[in-house]
Amino acid sequence: MRFDEAFKAMKQGAKVKLPSWGGYWYWSKEKQTIIIHTKDGIEMDIRETQVPDYTFSNIACDDWVLADEQNCPELGGVNTFSFGEAIKYMKRGMKVARRGWNGKGMYIFLITEDVATKSLGNAFERKMNPYFCIKNVNESLSTWVPSINDCLSEDWVFVN
Repeated sequence: MRFDEAFKAMKQGAKVKLPSWGGYWYWSKEKQTIIIHTKDGIEMDIRETQVPDYTFSNIACDDWVLADEQNCPELGGVNTFSFGEAIKYMKRGMKVARRGWNGKGMYIFLITEDVATKSLGNAFERKMNPYFCIKNVNESLSTWVPSINDCLSEDWVFVN
């Protein structure tokens, strides 16, 4: 949802978050402001944000969701998201995995053009294209191509 919808939900008592967040935002009737509840359990008035650029860029997002016990770690849940979101996070350098994968410790990440090109040097005198890489159960790395089920799944999670 867009922030205007998220704001309306907060005013009605809901907690909201972006899919990648461990914390949430809510409206304080007492203080008449938005309270930021961080992934570390710290609460602060939105007007006291230390990084306005980050806060305003979050407000500009259109993928706000209601925070609940299923999707918010601070409320006892786990962040899950679509493969489209997973790609966005991998482009930022994050590692992701499917909750439904049976292999313990498996995750995928994106090898970007600059990383691939640096690792091979000018061996082929060609630019390398980005690709997905998977860390397998046996600690080896392989290139990875998503299945249709992977692409349509909503159970993607962050890997630390």
